[in-house]
Order: sequence, then C-alpha cells, then structure tokens
Amino acid sequence: MHDNLFQPLQAGAIHARNRIWMAPLTRGRATQPGSVPNAMMATYYRQRAGAGLIISEATGISVEGLGWPAAPGIWSEEQVEGWKPITRAVHEEGGAIVLQLWHMGRLVHPDFLDGEAPVSASATTAPGHAHTMEGRKDYQPARALETEEVGRVVADYARAAENAKAAGFDGVQLHGANGYLVDQFLRDSTNLRTDRYGGPAENRVRFLREVLEALVGVWGADRVGVRLSPNGETQGCDDSDPATTFGAAARVCEELGLAFVELREPGPEGTFGRTDVPKQSALIRSLYSGALVLNSDYTAAGAERAISEGRCDAVSFGRPYISNPDLAERIRVGADWAENVNVPATWYFPGEVGYIDYPAMEREAV
Repeated sequence: MHDNLFQPLQAGAIHARNRIWMAPLTRGRATQPGSVPNAMMATYYRQRAGAGLIISEATGISVEGLGWPAAPGIWSEEQVEGWKPITRAVHEEGGAIVLQLWHMGRLVHPDFLDGEAPVSASATTAPGHAHTMEGRKDYQPARALETEEVGRVVADYARAAENAKAAGFDGVQLHGANGYLVDQFLRDSTNLRTDRYGGPAENRVRFLREVLEALVGVWGADRVGVRLSPNGETQGCDDSDPATTFGAAARVCEELGLAFVELREPGPEGTFGRTDVPKQSALIRSLYSGALVLNSDYTAAGAERAISEGRCDAVSFGRPYISNPDLAERIRVGADWAENVNVPATWYFPGEVGYIDYPAMEREAV
C-alpha cells in the first residue's frame, strides 16, 4: 500500500532502512542538574528504532546555547556517557540515529545563564514567553555576538560534534530552524548586522556555512544534515524574501555535499510557523541534489504521495511518534495510529507517563 515508504534510502553514508524518519522532538526528560541523558531515554529511543532514521531531540551544544528545562546536552563527558546506552539501544534494534545540535540563541532566558543576557545575531528580543525551571517568563533582550566571538560559537559546535561521535551516533544534524541561533543569523528580521555576517543573503548564510564546515570537518559531509524552516514566521523570526535567503542556504548545502536536508512545511495544525505562506521545498529541491526530507503534519498517504511524486526522498514524523513507538510497523500493516493522550501536558513533564508507556500494537492486542 505504501511501497515507496519502505524502500531503503542511502543519505550520504547513512543507511536508512525505510523512509519513515523520526523527527526531532524535545521531551524534557534529561537528568538535572547537568542535562544528562538517562536510562529512561534509552528505553524511549529503543522503542522507536524502527524508524528509517531517528533524528534525536534538540541537544544543547553548550551551557550558553541551552535554555529548555531538562533538555539534554552534549558538552560534558557525563553527557557523552549518558548518550552511549541510547545509541547502543537503537543500534541493537537495527536502527540508526543522528544527534541534532542546538543553540537557542536569543531564546535562552537569562535564568539559564546566571542572569547574563543571551546571545544572538543582533540585539533583539523574542516575542512571547520562555519555559524556565520556575515557569513561563518573558524573553529578555539578547546581545549581538561580536564578530570575533562567532568563531568561539563555531568551535562549540565542532566540540559537540566530536562528542556526538564519541557517544556512538551515526552522524549529526544542525538545527537551523524554528527561530533558534542559526535561523536568527539567516533571516533578515533578526539579523540586523553590518559586518560580514549581515546584509545580503550571501552574508547571512555565512554563519550557517561556517558551522556546517566545522561539522563536516569532524564527521565528513556524508554524515552531516541540517534542518531548515523556510516557510514563514517562527518564534518571532521571519524573512522578507525567503526564496532568496533559503535559496542561498540550499546552495551552501549543495556545495558542501551534505547527506540530507530536512525542511519543516507546516500544515493546518502546524506547531511552529504560519501555514499560509508559499512553500520553498520545490526551490530547494532544484538547488540541492542530496536526500531531501519533508516534515510536519503528514499522513502515511501524504508521505507516500510526496515521495512518489519526487518532491522528497523521505518524510519525518514528529508527534505521531510520541504515541506510536512502532509507527513504521503500523504504517506497513495499515493499522490505526494511537492518539496522543494528556497532550500537551505530558510532552515535556518528567516521568514515564506519556513518554515510554505508549504500547506497541502487539501489547495492545493482549
């Protein structure tokens, strides 16, 4: 019924046994203090290892870059050791997993930084509220990274990539979407710089290029991917000419020979971003020749259609993987998808409820 979804896909050096990928999902279950991955997370990822490729939850590259309660990091030795049982669990089930590298930029509340201001492309303030250990608080003004500081942040990405390799991942994905630091450099509503990182799109993609070059230096281009969100405003980050901006970003990905590019294309129920703006996937498809992955609000039939029509090579599923740890198998046999319950209350709260207690089909039938 969905034959195209179950064809293997070679994305650079990464072998995906099917084209039903698991999108990155922040779940807030890391052990605190220290943002350390744990045994419960290993169970969670093992349960979902039937995905063609798991893209891990967004993972902080540094203390400076992480501003989400109980999200994991990849800057310390303890974190590396915490990730090892997770990658091992996925591999024991025949799966593959890459680590998503995350710097939140201006979306880090000063509470996470001992009161210091967050950093961004420019001195701007995000709209809305941050999630902190003490509840929701207004975002605070960010300070612009000095030109000579940018290299320090790029080095943080490179160090995180080295740690991901030590932790046993199959590659890394740069989080360049959803209004976080890379996106803040890409888009002209948040990048007001006048140095070599600002101005025309060719300058605004420079930070993206330098970070990707650092990741490629660690992993090789064939094990590096990126996530982009070129379709309208997200967390206060927008662009006046997305075709030009993301066309330039796609050319960077092509020139570097990345393994895959994942694009968010929000549908009617989109969590991030508007749904009434032109999609840029066809443009990016024309400029980037590697594996293209589309994400957001897909059904199995919609994913099959997108692949059969040549619009993408794989589809990544997010929220369906919360309540369907065996989503790929359910699609294969045509089974119903379980509904998320107590959502969004259990998306980010600690504990097993709404995390590792969703049953697979065979256990449902008992």
